[in-house]
Amino acid sequence: MSIHLQFDFLVDKDKNTMTIRREFRAKRQLVWDAYTKSELLDKWFAPKPFTTKTKHMDFREGGYWLYAMVDPEGKEYWGRTDYQKIHPIDYYTALDAFCDDNGDINPALPRAKWDVRFQDKGENALVETVVSYASLNDLETVIKMGMEEGMKLTLEKLDELLESQG
Repeated sequence: MSIHLQFDFLVDKDKNTMTIRREFRAKRQLVWDAYTKSELLDKWFAPKPFTTKTKHMDFREGGYWLYAMVDPEGKEYWGRTDYQKIHPIDYYTALDAFCDDNGDINPALPRAKWDVRFQDKGENALVETVVSYASLNDLETVIKMGMEEGMKLTLEKLDELLESQG
């Protein structure tokens, strides 16, 4: 029996934000770990059929995560997440960017601020992510790149990981 888990994907073109709310059938600590530990991120942080590999992870304020999403042919798409504020199992904020394999940010592609909040929802955990862009053009660029479908597929991989960890 499958119980429907909350999934909201809201775009606010006045504020240049996307808000993604997603419920997971797991305890908040486990979901926090899945978002903040590279050995777990590598198992889910890319939409199927992509895989993820970490080159560098330093989860602390001022630290960063350098990773690639790898397509089935082996082509790598690099990303960098610079952690700003961290309040364990409640929230973290970070700046996200496209980059090269050395972590040098690509100024031609949008950079975003991520505010990721974790809360209990009964027996489950709810993650609310607000992604803020500098301009409406940046927001629309990422939407055209398939952000909503990509997030949906990526979070489904997290469901599978959480079930296997449970």
